[in-house]
Amino acid sequence: MILDDIVEKVKIRVQNDKAEISETSMMAAARSAAGHLPPFAFEHALAAGDIGFICEVKKASPSKGVIAEDFPYVQIAKDYEKSGAACISVLTEPDFFQGRDSYLTEIKDAVHIPVIRKDFVIDAYQIYQAKVLGADAVLLICAILDTETLRRYLQICDSLGLSALVEAHNEEEVASAVRAGARLIGVNNRNLKDFTVDIHNSIRLRQLVPSDLVFVAESGIRTAEDIAELRNAHVNGVLIGETLMRVSDKTRMLNTLRGTRVKICGLRREADVDMVNELQPDYIGFVFAKSKRQVTDEQAMCFKKRLDPSITAVGVFVNDTVEHIAALCNSKTIDMVQLHGDEDAAYIARLRSMTDCPILQAVRVKGEEDIASGSVSTADFILLDTFHQEQYGGTGQSFDTELIPEGYRPYFLAGGITAETVSDAIRDLRPFAVDVSSSVETDGYKDYEKVKEFIKKVRETK
Repeated sequence: MILDDIVEKVKIRVQNDKAEISETSMMAAARSAAGHLPPFAFEHALAAGDIGFICEVKKASPSKGVIAEDFPYVQIAKDYEKSGAACISVLTEPDFFQGRDSYLTEIKDAVHIPVIRKDFVIDAYQIYQAKVLGADAVLLICAILDTETLRRYLQICDSLGLSALVEAHNEEEVASAVRAGARLIGVNNRNLKDFTVDIHNSIRLRQLVPSDLVFVAESGIRTAEDIAELRNAHVNGVLIGETLMRVSDKTRMLNTLRGTRVKICGLRREADVDMVNELQPDYIGFVFAKSKRQVTDEQAMCFKKRLDPSITAVGVFVNDTVEHIAALCNSKTIDMVQLHGDEDAAYIARLRSMTDCPILQAVRVKGEEDIASGSVSTADFILLDTFHQEQYGGTGQSFDTELIPEGYRPYFLAGGITAETVSDAIRDLRPFAVDVSSSVETDGYKDYEKVKEFIKKVRETK
């Protein structure tokens, strides 16, 4: 079996590494590095919010051979981060995957999201080594480690602040991972005997993993339909390699896999909240700026208490004070901030120092220079909307979407989107989310049937 061949090569590699740097020296270096990174960042990134994407940097594999002849690994990792990946997986195994330890170190220095060293751990030395290389997590494979060894390796990981993705292939291995005390369990959908792949392996084995543990599906994930199935099975994260490595526009592919999200903006009645609780968009917007849809802080707080907690409440502001916005964030009245005025990088930095809420910055698009400014915004996300000389809020008009370049950062698309046009917009642009308000209203109020049809069109678009 190929796994046995890999393990034999790893044994030789570990012996050579120990000859170069002793186990005692490696352990000391790892413990010295233990305080330099946030502890357990990898699992925390996957435990928060919607299904998280672990995007893999991989040059080759035993089953597929060379996947990427051109292999700008650092740029690939940066593209993943820009595209909204939760974490990055870096193959460091050299003999079968053409990986290198230096790939991980260089990538970790270039990105700000957690990185896992994907290798074949057969010796505690490799765990300490991973910490020294800069990894936030390691892979521990049940097929090559018994329960007691897993338990011992997990204790070492905990002592270093490393997350451990414990990989299983079947019921027995899942049981071993749980008994060993794993907090993060991955199920590989690839059959190690014949290399066939079936994502339903993850779905079937998900039921055997306690709901309070983080669960990751690995291998063979290729379509938005696959992601939808895994999301419905309460999978926390997906590890995707070949599907991403074989495409040039990784942002577009990630958005295709993830599925475009929906924001319904301008809620101002209890009936609006009841409506979205039933129809389940991903985001809703409370407008605090002067507008016919403006709500007070007190109204927003009441609405938020009524809102399904799975829906993200976005507060929309125009040149407001950071103190006011931070107060609304810290009181949990809103979960996310949308800036729709002249707020600059210094304003965003000051707001970030006062709250942990993600920040969405609106860019009013008149020409290519506006698109370019959005690409360097320090906000977590940007919203592309139509430019209007006298208006800060949404215009209900569309802009020239051909100005958006290939590989552009994840963005919310607004401006003139309707139930009739949203499917084409998603297929052509693959935005992270679509934002709508006036086109789902009748006489200035949210219309149940229009909101329902809009969300239905988004969910159905592949």
